[in-house]
Amino acid sequence: MAYYVYLLASRKDGPLYLGVTNDLVRRVYEHRTKAVPGFTSKYNIARLVWFEIHDDPISAITREKEIKKWRRAWKVALIARDNPGWEDLFDTIVQ
Repeated sequence: MAYYVYLLASRKDGPLYLGVTNDLVRRVYEHRTKAVPGFTSKYNIARLVWFEIHDDPISAITREKEIKKWRRAWKVALIARDNPGWEDLFDTIVQ
């Protein structure tokens, strides 16, 4: 089973949200439809801009906790490395 660490953004210079899940399509869909009240629904954060895949939940959670400690500039650099245009990657994962 795959586990995902992911970053969502509202826009390039907007707020970021970091999460971990075992079903990336479902979880991003929940963010997009504001199915769960909270930070992402309040600030309209629904654009999947970065994710990575892990084989087990422990490594995914460890990576999420590591990235949470990072400065914003480091997270922005991580996104820009793989997705310089900050495109929404949702369509690439639902195919």
